[in-house]
Amino acid sequence: MSAPTVARVEGIPFRLPLTSALAWGAHSALSAAEHVLVRVTLSDGTVGQAEATPRPTIYGETTASVLGILAQLEAGLSGAAITDEAALNRVRNSVANNHTARGALDMALHDARARAQGLTLFDTLLGPNTRVRPSFILGIAPPEEMLAEARRVVAAGVRCLKVKVGREHERDLRVIRELRAEFGPDVLLYADSNETLTPETAPAALDAMREAGLMYVEEPLPARNLRARAELHAQGRLPIVADDSCFTPADLERELDFGTFDVLNVKTARNGFTDGLQMLRRAAAAGKRGMVGSQASTGLGTIHAALLSTRAEVTEPCELSFVLKLQDDLLTGEIGFRDGWLDVPSMRGLAVDEAKLSRYRLS
Repeated sequence: MSAPTVARVEGIPFRLPLTSALAWGAHSALSAAEHVLVRVTLSDGTVGQAEATPRPTIYGETTASVLGILAQLEAGLSGAAITDEAALNRVRNSVANNHTARGALDMALHDARARAQGLTLFDTLLGPNTRVRPSFILGIAPPEEMLAEARRVVAAGVRCLKVKVGREHERDLRVIRELRAEFGPDVLLYADSNETLTPETAPAALDAMREAGLMYVEEPLPARNLRARAELHAQGRLPIVADDSCFTPADLERELDFGTFDVLNVKTARNGFTDGLQMLRRAAAAGKRGMVGSQASTGLGTIHAALLSTRAEVTEPCELSFVLKLQDDLLTGEIGFRDGWLDVPSMRGLAVDEAKLSRYRLS
C-alpha cells in the first residue's frame, strides 16, 4: 500500500489571554498568546497539528504572514507522500526566514507521519531523559510583581527561573538578589538579556550576575556584534547561551566558528523537529551544552518542545512552563509540574480540545 499524501494545509489563528503581560528586551511585550494552529491533513484523513508563534519584534512574522506562507507552501506540498521527508523539506525550505511558520509546519508533518503509521510523536521522538527540568520565563515588571509571580510558579512545582533583564541594570540585580534570598539554592536562576548590553557594559554586568549566583546569561550583546560577542565569551566571565544569534543551522555553524557561546537554545517554535535535532546534535559534537525553548508557546507547543527536551543532547533546564502564564489553554487537560520536574510521558493523553479551539479561534 502506498503512503498517504498531503491533501491540505491550513492555519487557524487563536488568542489565549495571559495572567499578566510578558515584557522583555528594550521594549518588547506580549499581552496575549495570538498564535496559529497549523493542521496538515493527509489523503487518508490523518491530521497532524502544531503551533506557530508569530513574533513580529523577533522574526518579523505576524499571524497574517504565517497564514500567507502556509497557503503558498500548500501547493507544493499537495500530493507529496508523507513519508518522503526530503521532498517535504525541499518545499518547506523553498522560502527564506518565516521561521515559526516553517517550524510549525515541520512539526505538523512529523505528527501526521507518526499518526499515519498508527503511532504518536511520543513513540517516534521521545528520548532517554523522560523527566525534564522546566524553567519559567520571568518577564520584566515592577520588582514586587516579579517576586509574586516567582512565588506562584515555584508553588506550582517549577524550580528554575529565566529572569528577563536589560532595561535597568541595578534594578535587575536587586530583583535577582531578592529571588536568591527568598528561594535559596533550591531554585536555579539564569538571565536573558535579549541583546541589551553593550561591549563596554557587558563585562561588569556579567561579573555582577555571576556574583549574584546566576548559572548563565542569554544573548548579552546584540547578535550583529559578532567580534565583540566572541571577545566577551573568550573572557569566561559567565557561561553564555546562544538564542537570537542561532536561528538556523547555518547560524550555528558561524557561531561555532567564532566561538561565541557555551549553551545552545534550540526552539521548536522556529526550528521544528528536523532542524532542532540537527542543531542539538551538531552543538553536542562541538562540546556545547543544549537546552530547548518554547517561544512562549501554549500547551500544544509545550508538548512538542518537551519531546525534543528528552533527547540526550539536552543537558540544561528547558522553557516548558509558559502554560502557567495562561488563563486558559486549548488542551483537554493540564500540564503538571512536580518538585522541579516535568514527566514528559504524562502528557501523552493531552490533545487539542475542539470546543476550546472554537471558543478562542479568531475570525
